Amino acid sequence: MYQIPNKKSFSEKDFQQIKTRKELVKTAKARGVDISDALTNFQYLEELTQLQSEMVNLQQWVAQHQYRVAVIFEGRDASGKGGAIKRFKEHLNPRSSRVVALSKPTPVEQGQWYFRRYIKQLPNPGELVFFDRSWYNRAVVEPVMGFCSKEQYQKFMVQVSEFEHLLYEDNVKLIKFWFSISKEEQKKRFESRLNNPLKQWKFSPVDLKRQELWNDYTHYKEQMFSKTHTNFSPWMIVKTNQKREARLESIRYLLSQFDYDGKGESGISLYPDPNVMVRYHRSATQIDI
Repeated sequence: MYQIPNKKSFSEKDFQQIKTRKELVKTAKARGVDISDALTNFQYLEELTQLQSEMVNLQQWVAQHQYRVAVIFEGRDASGKGGAIKRFKEHLNPRSSRVVALSKPTPVEQGQWYFRRYIKQLPNPGELVFFDRSWYNRAVVEPVMGFCSKEQYQKFMVQVSEFEHLLYEDNVKLIKFWFSISKEEQKKRFESRLNNPLKQWKFSPVDLKRQELWNDYTHYKEQMFSKTHTNFSPWMIVKTNQKREARLESIRYLLSQFDYDGKGESGISLYPDPNVMVRYHRSATQIDI
């Protein structure tokens, strides 16, 4: 077996004999091989698999009882919304789950009531819908980037809670996530996208502007929280720079909100970490300020 000079490693025989994680750890200690990163990865994948099996049970329960569930994923660019949605939906039945990621409104849509194009995307009975950005574009992105007028912004801020209360009264379960990362972490992720040919499509020159306008985003984000966080439609802040932690804890939170059949059968804890999943309140410490 080829071995990297001055590097401790497993032999081919070791790999043939190792059958369990316990045996892997024992052999690694005997060989002096550091497998801490591998173990962390194994633990993440194991937890993710268990949570995804719970998601399957939740979806079956939602479909059986004809409930309607909408989950909003908001946050600054590169905060991990898309990666989280992928893990939420990865093993769900596509017949009763959808991802909504709307492009900019058409000229016709621009002349309509702002919420109209989102109403058409709301969940049907028995369906889970994941919004990769949502009507809250008008609360933060549009005013910062100059994509809406001051009057349009103000009208939205008056109407949005009334709109969500109508959804609540019509028994639509709405969950709102804000993925919170630091300015330094956002910059690091932008640079990673530029250096990865498989992720370069995610990067645009406008992204560089996001860092320059960080404080403007913060201002409008705080305005959004203070005026649209309600008892019937609260904001849950996913407060971590670790993508994997954000994914696991946000899935945990969603699962914790329903008493579905088979809940907890996987054996994994469904209680989200309160240091990561934070219900918005004015005095809460944030990392994307």
